[in-house]
Amino acid sequence: MQRLTFRTTAVTALCACAVLGCATSAWANRGNPYGAGEVLQKGGLDESSAGAAAGGSRRITYSGSGTDDRGGAGNLSVPHSTNWSPPPCWYAPTYSPKELKAQLEDSPFSVTGRTPDNGGMKQETDTAIWDRYTKGKYKDFNLDKQGEGTFWAAVPNPDEPDAAKAQSCTRLPFWVENGERPDVENAISPKILSKLAYARITVPETEVELNPKDRQTVNLPTWVWLDKGRYKPLSVTASVDLGGGVKISATTTVKPESLALSAGTEDARLHPGSGECPVSEDGGIGSPYEKGSGKKTPPCGVTYLRATQDGGGGYPLKATLTWDASWEGTGGAGDDDLPDGRFGGTQNVTVQEIQSIN
Repeated sequence: MQRLTFRTTAVTALCACAVLGCATSAWANRGNPYGAGEVLQKGGLDESSAGAAAGGSRRITYSGSGTDDRGGAGNLSVPHSTNWSPPPCWYAPTYSPKELKAQLEDSPFSVTGRTPDNGGMKQETDTAIWDRYTKGKYKDFNLDKQGEGTFWAAVPNPDEPDAAKAQSCTRLPFWVENGERPDVENAISPKILSKLAYARITVPETEVELNPKDRQTVNLPTWVWLDKGRYKPLSVTASVDLGGGVKISATTTVKPESLALSAGTEDARLHPGSGECPVSEDGGIGSPYEKGSGKKTPPCGVTYLRATQDGGGGYPLKATLTWDASWEGTGGAGDDDLPDGRFGGTQNVTVQEIQSIN
């Protein structure tokens, strides 16, 4: 592999530290595969050296029903025990030869995805990157191959809170022919797309229906259920155009699986006793109250054993809906590695005590 070189005088080394960060730990924490001194010893930037190019996310498109149109929606949360999270960064088709040339004419250093310090090394780094795409590994930005392929670049996940992880994809833009997917770790794939689609899904607020509706009664079962028309399967599709008429995609689908109830007080009995209300055969969770069922045990509900105090705000009844997740991508069904997601809501319940029930 051809390497781009910097002058290795003592002054240049000091400037390198100012820009590439060898005087601090920030650069190392953000994915530099070498120590800063080793960068100079190895001759500088190569295809696997630092860089997280901006703008690549425009190549990923999203579509589907995974957005609640009634407002009050949110993203699914995942239990910490699953150790699952969306990818912090990935490589995706980003620049055509003309686009890369324009990007480098504006600022070669920008393709590294980093803000340069005010040291003197930036100019030489700009020169090294410019040389790489004009007379180094790629001749004249591959302009003679316009339309035949794309420069893939690292894309930091904008929702990744850890800057080190977001900038852990460290390759400078590299050339890939149309319709091909490079054998590079973290190169965009149906599996990565399934995770990005999962992170994009929004579900409605978990608002349960109650009977009695406004005020509950001690020792009288409260029936709890969900509106089947609102809580239904939702999907998001993420896709990427690889050029040459080739696209890869993944569709992630979530559907209600169970509803977990928490009465907000120890003076209550849950129905069923586990507090987990499963999905019924007709796709609903729980059943609406029907006349004459006042003393029956609801398939999903709670019986309060003690009244709330006046002015006390009521018991916080919490309902958490678990959504089962699956995905299917280019080439067929995906592996079962997406975790179930959860989304919950809380509403205050007032409980009264009366002497008799007619």
